[in-house]
Amino acid sequence: MCADAGLLTRSIEYRGAGTAQNSQPLENELKRTPMPEHMTTSRRSPMRRGASAFIFATLLAACTRSPSPHAAGPSPAAGGPGHREVDIRPCGPTPQEHLPSHPAHASVRGIHKIRHVIMIVQENRSFDSYFGTYPGADGIPRRRGRPLVGVRDPRTGRCVRPFHDSSRVNAGGPHTAVAARADVHGRRMDGFLVEAQRGRRSFCLHFPENPNCTQGTARSSRLDAMGYHDAREIPNYWAYARRYVLQDHMFEPVASWSGPEHLALVSGWSAKCRSPVDPMSCQTSIGPRRRQWEGPEIQGSLYPWTDLTYLLHRAHVSWRYFVAPGTQPDCENGQMFCSPRSQLVSTPDIWNPLPDFETVHQDHQLGDVQSTVRFFRRARRGDLPAVSWIVPSDRVSEHPPQPIGAGQAWVTRLVDAVMSGPAWRSSAIFLTWDDWGGFYDHVVPPRVSGARYGLRVPGLVISPYARRGFVDHQVLTSDAYLRFIEDDFLHGERLDPLTDGRPDSRPFVAESAAILGSLAADFNFHQLPQPPMVLPVHGPRRLVSYRGSRRTP
Repeated sequence: MCADAGLLTRSIEYRGAGTAQNSQPLENELKRTPMPEHMTTSRRSPMRRGASAFIFATLLAACTRSPSPHAAGPSPAAGGPGHREVDIRPCGPTPQEHLPSHPAHASVRGIHKIRHVIMIVQENRSFDSYFGTYPGADGIPRRRGRPLVGVRDPRTGRCVRPFHDSSRVNAGGPHTAVAARADVHGRRMDGFLVEAQRGRRSFCLHFPENPNCTQGTARSSRLDAMGYHDAREIPNYWAYARRYVLQDHMFEPVASWSGPEHLALVSGWSAKCRSPVDPMSCQTSIGPRRRQWEGPEIQGSLYPWTDLTYLLHRAHVSWRYFVAPGTQPDCENGQMFCSPRSQLVSTPDIWNPLPDFETVHQDHQLGDVQSTVRFFRRARRGDLPAVSWIVPSDRVSEHPPQPIGAGQAWVTRLVDAVMSGPAWRSSAIFLTWDDWGGFYDHVVPPRVSGARYGLRVPGLVISPYARRGFVDHQVLTSDAYLRFIEDDFLHGERLDPLTDGRPDSRPFVAESAAILGSLAADFNFHQLPQPPMVLPVHGPRRLVSYRGSRRTP
């Protein structure tokens, strides 16, 4: 009877690669759910209508009553193959959008003391999974040390609250655009375990690094999407937060996976184009299937819209995109099956998109995409470019199922190299993670330009001019990196098709979003420069000793 009335569960149907149909609140379901014929009250006497109402109320009470502690979990599928019934009862308070309504007004006076901007982009961690218990941050809501929020386990119906996870190897969950919508689940922020369970597909045993999968399926039956780490597992990251700046409202620029995130990181936009040489043929897209987006490659170009390197080249500002040789983590075009692919400076892929941009070919700057071996050499000499992007290989990326210790060691060596070289006093290091990796976060992403940002990810600013021990509560994305670079080196010029001299069809200027904060607020350019804080590397030193396409250890 409960299933007939549609009161006990919300339905989530998976078709093809998987889509989640967002449910409505219970009262909306009552209004829209057609009543079975035997409960219809039209054309009946008041007595019979009263009896029907009594029966309906009885069913509602029975269907919404807490299940027995011995309950086996969700009811069997009633809607055919792929149909899963999931408990809709709340598990903790409903998340609220309590983000700052207006960004801080920060002066850029003194910004030119920064002559080297270094962006280090790691993989697949939510803010709560790394800094959910950091003092002073917008972390996991707790009372007397006990989390107040939680998510229901679709297998048992029990409330699973965030828990400390001491394991250095994690699984996470699916992290596609579909999974992002399902995790946010209409602002409820309670879809993480449903998605993690859904990601346990049989093919994932052979293709564990597909973004549709819960990583590490072959090793453990445990769902760890609700787990979090702290200084016990990631001491260097917490040390950077204590000394420099932690950003607790850093969101993905788009609600999707690595491919669109890295396109946005270099261009402020993720799009699909009808022609690879016509920037006006593009439209916004955050879908995972790259080769279906773009069609044929023409003269090595796939992305015709304008990226930041175009503005930098025109202004004679140096840049490099440093790629760690090894293997890339996700399937190149988001497909369901793939084998490990080499990641080289000459290989365009999801983490190395610039060789596919038309502007890079036109400006003859393919040679500015280089190995991270050169970054370490240049950091030692102190001749770093004005703008650097640094992306890891799979083994040091922190992308599940890779160990977080290896990723932390990699990042520490990058930061140590800058701190130990002559360029430290004029550098700003921006450290972030490209997407949430299916891990729990309790903050609802804000809306901008008619769509939501992606989920929260960690963000750190490391610089001799960074405000010491500061927690930045502004709304930020990697678009703020572009804005900082434009303010520092380009006199505030934006990737704006109306003004940048190279029109494309982007519908908005990401760096100018009204809600976007300013990274200048994270600096105090009047303070004495902080001395370097060189940290021990918790991992094998040879992580940075790359040769050719050899996988990292």
